[in-house]
Amino acid sequence: MRDPFAPIRAAANIAVDDAHKQPIALVGAGEIVDVAHLPAYAAHGLSIAGIFDIDTNKAHRVAERHGVGRVYRSLDELAADAQAPVVDIAVFPWAQFDIARELLDAGKHLLCQKPLSYDFAQAKQLVDYAAHRNRLLAVNQQLRFAESIAATRAMVSEGWIGEPYEMSWDFHVFTPWQNWAWVADLPQLDLQQFTIHPLDTVRCVLGEPRWVYGNQASAPGQTEKGETRTVSVLEFDGETRAFLRSCHKNTTGDPRAEFRIDGTRGSIKGTIGLMYDYPRGRADTLAVNSAVLPTDGWLPYPVLTRWIPDAFIGPMASLLEAIATGGQPATNGSDNLATLRLVHALYESGREHKVVRI
Repeated sequence: MRDPFAPIRAAANIAVDDAHKQPIALVGAGEIVDVAHLPAYAAHGLSIAGIFDIDTNKAHRVAERHGVGRVYRSLDELAADAQAPVVDIAVFPWAQFDIARELLDAGKHLLCQKPLSYDFAQAKQLVDYAAHRNRLLAVNQQLRFAESIAATRAMVSEGWIGEPYEMSWDFHVFTPWQNWAWVADLPQLDLQQFTIHPLDTVRCVLGEPRWVYGNQASAPGQTEKGETRTVSVLEFDGETRAFLRSCHKNTTGDPRAEFRIDGTRGSIKGTIGLMYDYPRGRADTLAVNSAVLPTDGWLPYPVLTRWIPDAFIGPMASLLEAIATGGQPATNGSDNLATLRLVHALYESGREHKVVRI
């Protein structure tokens, strides 16, 4: 019996070509490196040259857990390591700029953490500096590589739902921001730390919006400084629209983390399992209703991997391929500036209570 999902599964699969593999050094030994970056790299057989963190004891603990043989004593020592041509930076956004500049000067190709910077001008300066140094810079926007999202993109590309004209994201969850004190203390929160991911995926699927409207709000009595509730509306050429809603204050035990895309010949819907019972989460789901196949109703797609840690191989695999082939990584710096531009335009819209042109 023909498997209609075979081409979709192939398109969503992430593999690192052995010919593209190079040793990777890491800056930062925080939680996300421990539970996402290093497990993803190990699953694909990538070699870790070493790790550096200003907290040397933490770096040693993480290195021991993951079998990393070297802990650098300083950033200068990492920069001088000729056996580490690629560096994965996973630090606070406000520390990233100076670290990235030093490593670019040392001739390294970089995978930077998102957001690239809280300051758009500084982010652009870093992207331009990487080009000046003739080095590749990618940003770790990995949700677009999650199997459920990659499969959605493949279905749209195959024409399964005809011409897409609407995409929606609806997150009504409880996120324990207090687990990361530095995040809870940010004056800008959801758009910079979370909704930046679905905004990036909307761009991947629908292209670039022309106008945006955004509204950001807090919840009564919240301890976080920044917004924990946002509504974002994106207007594209013609009649295409995207709607994104995030609320991180659901305390009633009925979380919702859903996305949907509608087209002239069908629809796709799914869930982001990580946001249910965070951080343990559950499996993603995905289903398609297509008049093109046809599906005779909703046909479930078997999602076998998760956003964390599995999708974290995506940006690095794309960067390694670009280094080997002379191309550009999918989440290259210039592409990421378009995602950051959306974030900043939405904040402007919220402050000024107006529609903003991109």
